[in-house]
Amino acid sequence: MRDSAGVSARSRTASHVFCRRTYVINSQATLLAATAASEEEDSATEAELHAIIELTSTGHVGLDDLSPLREINLADLPPQTRDYVSDLLEE
Repeated sequence: MRDSAGVSARSRTASHVFCRRTYVINSQATLLAATAASEEEDSATEAELHAIIELTSTGHVGLDDLSPLREINLADLPPQTRDYVSDLLEE
């Protein structure tokens, strides 16, 4: 069945699912970024950043979603973790 604009119910449902998925991915990335920004354990920070990198690979995560990472003092991080943060903030 199509609406007055000729859009099928299936298309509307697919669009809704896509928007919801994008929202969930953005929310997860923001939550992980906030957690990483306040994390005290280097290994946990690295794991959180790795998870963020995986989420960014979906194409649904923007720099605004990762803004909490700007609060991290890069000098306090091990080199590899520092590179993760730098790379994420450059995307």
